[in-house]
Amino acid sequence: MVLRTLDRAMSGSRRSGQSPGCGPRAGELLGVQKKQKRLLIHQALTRDPVDVESLRVAALSQGGLLTDEIRRKVWPKLLGVNVYSLPPRPGWEVRQKHKDYHQVLLDVRRSTRRFPPGMHEEHRQILQEQLIDVILHVLKAHPELHYYQGYHDIAVTLLLVSGERMAIALLERLSTLHLRDFMDPTMDSTKHILNYLMPILQRESPRLHDFMQRAEVGTIFALSWLITWYGHVLVNFHHILRLYDFFLASHPLMAVYFAAAIVLYREEEVLSCDCDMPSIHQLLSQIPQDLPYEALVTHAHQLFQCLPHTELAKQAALQLHKSLSIGCFSEFQQGTSCQRPDAVLRQQQQQHMTSSRAGEADRLLAPGEHSPLVKAAVWGITATLGAAALAVTQTALEWAPEFLLQLF
Repeated sequence: MVLRTLDRAMSGSRRSGQSPGCGPRAGELLGVQKKQKRLLIHQALTRDPVDVESLRVAALSQGGLLTDEIRRKVWPKLLGVNVYSLPPRPGWEVRQKHKDYHQVLLDVRRSTRRFPPGMHEEHRQILQEQLIDVILHVLKAHPELHYYQGYHDIAVTLLLVSGERMAIALLERLSTLHLRDFMDPTMDSTKHILNYLMPILQRESPRLHDFMQRAEVGTIFALSWLITWYGHVLVNFHHILRLYDFFLASHPLMAVYFAAAIVLYREEEVLSCDCDMPSIHQLLSQIPQDLPYEALVTHAHQLFQCLPHTELAKQAALQLHKSLSIGCFSEFQQGTSCQRPDAVLRQQQQQHMTSSRAGEADRLLAPGEHSPLVKAAVWGITATLGAAALAVTQTALEWAPEFLLQLF
């Protein structure tokens, strides 16, 4: 509720003509709102169970999740990923005889522009090798999933924000949920998802819809938008991350609603084109880099609320195709509401490690040495070493103290 109030306040300042980043008083107000948002996100993460609904609201509202540090904590919760039970780092065997290895290799080699400008070449090459392993690990674990060109655009975004092991876990969840329809052996499911676009335009602007229908432009111009979550067509990494916050917190069809918001925003440009497929396709397939992304996020969310996909499915025979992404989304959302906060997961892991080490110590003692005093001493030493090792290995995942310091 508070996050919604903050978002309305920020939206109100924009409507009144005051830019959130214009002038010292506006800048101070925006800074206070960001600090409040950070605190509310932290509170949602530490509740037991985790307040996933508040995290979704934070990801949807003005500015999204603000920083990569916060994304590393919130993205796993939005997808129901346990950060203390991540897949192991892939070995070389993941590449052996995999049918998609050569195509993945080619796509990753061509992905240099997806890495931050100015990154040292050696660092980029290491990340590209990790990217190959991340993709192949997921595909090998799920033989039912089929690689498509553009999948690496999503994987590289997750890798740059979250690191290799977390990227594997996030990509695996996305591939079996939001991206599942794109990973069928044929394009039938992807075409089905694209078919939702025109009914949205018809409801919102019959004039625009009819114009595009007469031109027979279809929806193929939006294909790369959907299957890469706009990562392939946007240059500014900040804009890409903002959309990933939005899509991770939303229904799998939200990328289509966002495409509709873009086309509606450019309505006058489209209508000024010649009414033919080449002209309109060329215009729409090139996304302007200076679009008002926050306003488009808001509009897409409003479209989703006002035009439910269940109603749109009644048009254009959409109900004839069963979407795996849509079909399992409700069950997935319910599952994310039962997550424990990271502090509890960390404590459980520590107890498990301590118990395991104590058991190992017992097995190392000779039968005659199993006196209570000796066992207690060995157990105490083992527990201490276990806690110390755990503290070292989890240092990179600790964030609350540093996070709270940023609030003031």
